[in-house]
Amino acid sequence: MELFVGTDIIEVERIKTACEKNSKFLEKVFTTKEVEYFNSKKSKWPHIAGFFSAKESVAKLLGTGVREFKWQDVEILHNKLGAPVVVLKGEAQNIALKKGIKKIKLSISHTRFYAMSFAVAIGGEKSDSIDVSTNEGS
Repeated sequence: MELFVGTDIIEVERIKTACEKNSKFLEKVFTTKEVEYFNSKKSKWPHIAGFFSAKESVAKLLGTGVREFKWQDVEILHNKLGAPVVVLKGEAQNIALKKGIKKIKLSISHTRFYAMSFAVAIGGEKSDSIDVSTNEGS
């Protein structure tokens, strides 16, 4: 078993500026369900930044960054209690399956100024990481 982690922090203002400069930003990065969620919020910018940070955390967890899949291949939804849930699609899902990852746990926090997230998963495939107990590649 291998532990996979990813974390990210971003300034809310940076996401707001990106959306204002590029009218297609939301459409490119987020799914319809995610945008509907943002639009239901009184103050949407921290939520948008939080979801962006979450997608970055998942990309880091997968070890690829977003260059190996589309932004919308990682969808952030909520369960009945409001906790964030990661739904993988397309190439992001394929990468996770190759690593033996079946479920990703996610935490998102934000203030008016910053959003951050932390993602963790357990998988079955070893990577190119170094085992610190033996100082050898695994």
